Amino acid sequence: MPMSQSFTDRLFPIVEQLSEHYGTPFHVYDEVGIRETGESLKKAFAGIDGFREYYAVKALPNPRILQLMHEMGFGFDCSSIPELILSRQVGGRGEDIMFTSNNTDPVEFQAAAGEGGCVLNLDDISLIDKVPEFPELICFRYNPGPRRTGNVIIGNPVEAKYGVTHEQIVDAYRKAQAKGAKRFGLHTMVASNELDYSYMVETARMVLEVAELVEKELDIRFEFVNIGGGFGIPYRPDQASLDIDRMSKEITAQFSVFREKHGYAPRMYMESGRYMTGPHGCLVTKAINHKDTYRKYIGVDACMSSLMRPALYDAYHHIDVVGKEGAVDRVVYDIVGSLCENNDKFAVQRELPQIDEGDLVVLHDTGAHGHAMGFQYNGRLRPKELLLRADGSVELIRREENVADYFATLQFAKDNFVPSGS
Repeated sequence: MPMSQSFTDRLFPIVEQLSEHYGTPFHVYDEVGIRETGESLKKAFAGIDGFREYYAVKALPNPRILQLMHEMGFGFDCSSIPELILSRQVGGRGEDIMFTSNNTDPVEFQAAAGEGGCVLNLDDISLIDKVPEFPELICFRYNPGPRRTGNVIIGNPVEAKYGVTHEQIVDAYRKAQAKGAKRFGLHTMVASNELDYSYMVETARMVLEVAELVEKELDIRFEFVNIGGGFGIPYRPDQASLDIDRMSKEITAQFSVFREKHGYAPRMYMESGRYMTGPHGCLVTKAINHKDTYRKYIGVDACMSSLMRPALYDAYHHIDVVGKEGAVDRVVYDIVGSLCENNDKFAVQRELPQIDEGDLVVLHDTGAHGHAMGFQYNGRLRPKELLLRADGSVELIRREENVADYFATLQFAKDNFVPSGS
């Protein structure tokens, strides 16, 4: 189900007070749910020595959320300099951080190597010669190509811009050895928002097979394999949740078989983002207009700058109207924002309770790739973020953007360059 009943039960009785105190719109996240999910993940994979989650910072790059991850013993999956900075600010050091970037700039390599370094995960065999100081520990992102199918969000592996091909993978580690690497990891990421647990089991089997192949060819031992993220959440009420228990049992069994065959097994890492925080956040917005033309529209005070997944992926986010959850009479609405784009719609032809101006509208499952994917097009600014704490208090963890923020990058020292010969 979208949003846990526990989160709903704790949030909805106070959401009117929050809207009066903070103003709408805002994203609000659930500390209890995030911690419970993290602990359940650790318990599920306790049978694999050295299991560790590396939270995908891109999903919800807020220091308070990252602090929760650090407190649970998780690392951080980063792909940019700001994400590295955020992870280090909350205590991430060295191998607490995996840096997996795509088309990496030399400045980014330098940042990754700074402040104690990190686990460098290279996305392309050509990057080997571009790393300024080649590390002792190296990892490569593996793209299986036609050996696997992808899904809608991440795409067909053959068409994906990510990773080292099957044909390149042994040579990649051979070249890394020649550069001085002595410790090795292997990474892959082949799906996004996957609800079929067997797909993830197959992914674990795949990386173990590739590790076995490389070990046989080069006589190297992998310290870890990273099966990536992609664990899905049920955005729709009729969707079943990912069967984490069956998945963990079958993956754990694979690692046991590997250990029996080789006398050791690598540690297993993963980099879930959506699974960790997605269901534990929602966007609260207020109905401010009712428009009745060819369709019935409800205009709200948030727009796709606050949540762009519906516009980008035609993604479904469940909606509640606070105080009207059990209403029997339904009306078909488009729920829309104020952006000058016709796809600025949170819901299209959705049956909902009758909505009156002033009603609070709650969009579920915005705890990942919600605020993080925001933008400033049309001068529409991103909203604040709140954290519903375990003790029932609510903490502001990011203020809303303001007009001064929008104009901040227009304040700069004058710089006119005249090319030579002009």
